[in-house]
Amino acid sequence: MPTLTANGVTLHYLQMGSGPDVVMLHGISGNLAVWHLRMVPLLQEHFRVTTYDLRGHGNSDMPPSGYTTRHMADDLLGLLDALGIADADLVGHSFGADIALHLALLHPERVRKLALIEPGVPALMQQRKHVDWEGWRYWAEILERVTGEPVPVDRRNDVAYMVRRSFEVPVVYGPLKGLPRRKERVLKLLEKTTMVTDYEVVDELTLENIATIPHPKLLLYDGASAWMTSFHALREVMTNCEPVVLPGSELRHFAPLEAPEALVDRLVPFLEATAEVSG
Repeated sequence: MPTLTANGVTLHYLQMGSGPDVVMLHGISGNLAVWHLRMVPLLQEHFRVTTYDLRGHGNSDMPPSGYTTRHMADDLLGLLDALGIADADLVGHSFGADIALHLALLHPERVRKLALIEPGVPALMQQRKHVDWEGWRYWAEILERVTGEPVPVDRRNDVAYMVRRSFEVPVVYGPLKGLPRRKERVLKLLEKTTMVTDYEVVDELTLENIATIPHPKLLLYDGASAWMTSFHALREVMTNCEPVVLPGSELRHFAPLEAPEALVDRLVPFLEATAEVSG
């Protein structure tokens, strides 16, 4: 299991393929496996793909604090340094996309292009705070349908509660499909670290500063996603950005699992254009 030390944290990573560097960042409560079920086998034919477990996730260290996008961007910078990657295209999903944006803001010279899959960004957190946000309703409906147990309305916007309930749902994808989820590590992340509160910290990643990030961007959302309010807000402020709405899928926010081929079809030409320019 390859690991490296970045920003004082031991990170588990994998590197496959050859060509221009592409680094992929997963979302909260995920791990690098989300990319390897289907997307990395397709992308490694064109690029050298690096995936890694964010701090607190997968097989990486779980320090008690340091889970803002700023901290995570510093981890990513350390990973690039440790692997000798001068600059890279970044592909991020959800919170991973937020981290990619933050690195591009702080260290623009280390980033070539940004492929952003359903970013939420902390600056838009107020859109998702209210218990009536569409995403909470959708999440609750899935849990109630699968588990047969109601989700109290006043708990729907309690992230820690909803994640705990989600571990009652069997694995949906991959070779472990249908088996119970391994919940111990994610529950520890929620209960023993500052992840839940750090996720809301904006730091420099304001909408005003996002508007100044010059890199070419591919902004990808599922057409049925509850996060479409974020899509519309970011499309308005981002420059040099190609917005794409994919056909709506059952999992909505989880295109890397639900529609990997559709993502790769969009990613490859976007990222290959970088390779041509970079020479």
